[in-house]
Amino acid sequence: MSELFSWWQYEFMRVALGAVVLLVPLLALLGTLVVNNRMSFFSDALGHSALTGVAIGVVAGVSDYRWVMLVFAVVFALLMNRIRRSRLASTDTVIGVFSSVGVALGLTLLSRNGNLANYQSLLVGDVLSITRGELWLLAVALMGTVAVWLVCFNGFHAVSVSPSIARSKGIPVGLMDNLFVVLVAVVVMLAIRWVGLLLINAMLILPAAASRNVARSMRSFHVLAVVFGLFAGVLGLTLSYYNGVATGPTIILVLAAVFFGTFLLRKR
Repeated sequence: MSELFSWWQYEFMRVALGAVVLLVPLLALLGTLVVNNRMSFFSDALGHSALTGVAIGVVAGVSDYRWVMLVFAVVFALLMNRIRRSRLASTDTVIGVFSSVGVALGLTLLSRNGNLANYQSLLVGDVLSITRGELWLLAVALMGTVAVWLVCFNGFHAVSVSPSIARSKGIPVGLMDNLFVVLVAVVVMLAIRWVGLLLINAMLILPAAASRNVARSMRSFHVLAVVFGLFAGVLGLTLSYYNGVATGPTIILVLAAVFFGTFLLRKR
C-alpha cells in the first residue's frame, strides 16, 4: 500500500491532488445541470471559445490572457444563449455554428507568424503544472459555485424541467438561464488551463452521466456525481504517475469506465 502512494513524497503530486479534489467536484456539480438541460454541446462550444479568448489577449498584447479569455467566454455564452432562446434556429445548429467559429477564429489568430505551437498545451492541459497559489483560486471558485448553487438550485432545476411552469411560479427564467451559463463559462475558463479544451466537456459530462445511470433521487444524483468524479480523479492521477502518461486523459478514461459500469448496472 505504501508503494501505491509513494508519489505523495513529491510536492507537485500533492498539489495536483489538491487540484483534483477541488476541481472535480466543481465540474461534477455543474455537470449535473448541464446533463439535465441537455447542454453538453453548449459547454463544449464554450471550451472551444477559449482559443479565441486567448488569441484576442495575445493580439491585444495583454500579458495575462486568462482574464481576456474569461471575459470573452462570458460574452460568448450570453450571446449564444440569447440566440438559442430566440428559437430562430435549432439549438444544435446555433451551438455548432458558435463552436466552429470559436475554434476557427482562435486558430487563425494564434497561427500568425507560426506561433500556434506555443499554445498547444491548452488542448490537453496539465494539472501537474498547478501551483499552490492557484489552488486558492480554485478553492474560492468552488466556494462561490456552492454558494450560488445553494441559493439558486431550485430556480435552476425548475427552469431545466419546464421553463413555462417555472415562469408561472414567478421564477425569473431569463435571469436563471443567463446566470447558469455565466457560471459554466467562468468555471470552464478557470479549469481549461489544467484540463484542456479537448477534455473539459468530458470532465463536466461523464460524472453526471454515470450518476444518472444509477441515482434514484435528485440528492443521490448530485452526491454520486461528486463521488464518481473524486474516485476517477484520484485513481487517474495515481495511474498516470505510475504509467508515465498524461493525467487529464487518464482521468477521463477512468470516468468512461465508471460510466459504462453504471450503465450495465442500470440495464440489469
